[in-house]
Amino acid sequence: MKVTNLKQVRELYIIIFLLLGFIASCQKSDKSKLTFYTIAYSSVKTGNIEIYSGSVKGKSTIKSTNENGGYVAWSPDGKQFAFYGKYDDKKTWSIHTMNIDGTNRKRMTHAKNKWDNAPDWSPDGKKIVFAREYKDSEGVWHPEIWIMNSDGSEQTQIKSLKGSNPYFTPDGRIVFSREFEDKSSAISIADIDGKNIIQLTHNNAKEWHPEVSPDGDQIAFMSNRDGNFEIYVMNIDGSNQKRLIHNDVDDWYPSWSPDGSQLIFSIATGEGREDRTIYIMNKDGSSIRKIIAHGSQAAWLKTIK
Repeated sequence: MKVTNLKQVRELYIIIFLLLGFIASCQKSDKSKLTFYTIAYSSVKTGNIEIYSGSVKGKSTIKSTNENGGYVAWSPDGKQFAFYGKYDDKKTWSIHTMNIDGTNRKRMTHAKNKWDNAPDWSPDGKKIVFAREYKDSEGVWHPEIWIMNSDGSEQTQIKSLKGSNPYFTPDGRIVFSREFEDKSSAISIADIDGKNIIQLTHNNAKEWHPEVSPDGDQIAFMSNRDGNFEIYVMNIDGSNQKRLIHNDVDDWYPSWSPDGSQLIFSIATGEGREDRTIYIMNKDGSSIRKIIAHGSQAAWLKTIK
């Protein structure tokens, strides 16, 4: 009788051990799902400008060839990209969308001799905002912000917004780089109809590419206020502005991780600053490391897989 009880106890311990191992494995699997995020970026490593997807581990997969453009933006559901492509010997830039596997490529804008670029999707995926830049017949430069439905219909200029790099906030407002006649720029925020413009930065500098954190509390952006371009962050109201990187090369295109704990960005080196590499860091600027060589204009998918 005692032997039988010992055997049962031993079997019970084995079952508990296996069950705990299974639970730990499931927890590890769930954790890996929450920490594996997808990045889209452009690269010229094949000789053509092409769009890739990758991960923070540096693994990459080509998504579309010979785009001759870039500035990739994910749709909120993670099923499509918006990006710009170039035509007419690079004199015309147009906004496109395509599925993330490179299929169903559609050209949305056709404004000849104008540069349509920097697209971004509204939080509900129904709208795409983008920048349009061009010189008129008198050589005057016009930086404009436009908005359209995600199928390319109803293209409308937001006339009160003069600038570039528009980006939606989680609550549906637009953060953008407001351009001035002296060639300086400032990060600003406005309602989707162009009303209630608030200037957030006040430096005689170029300040571009704002991106709002997933929780809507902070903005990452690039600025040359201290010399070369570096990555900065600030609160959504413009307070608590901080420089995250201190080096002697240009840092570009910050993009938040889905959980808001990290940023990816590009470092431009080499002659003409044409050789760019994608790096990752914590949101406080610590633990900087390289993840993807020969990549730029990286955007992090905000949907956690």
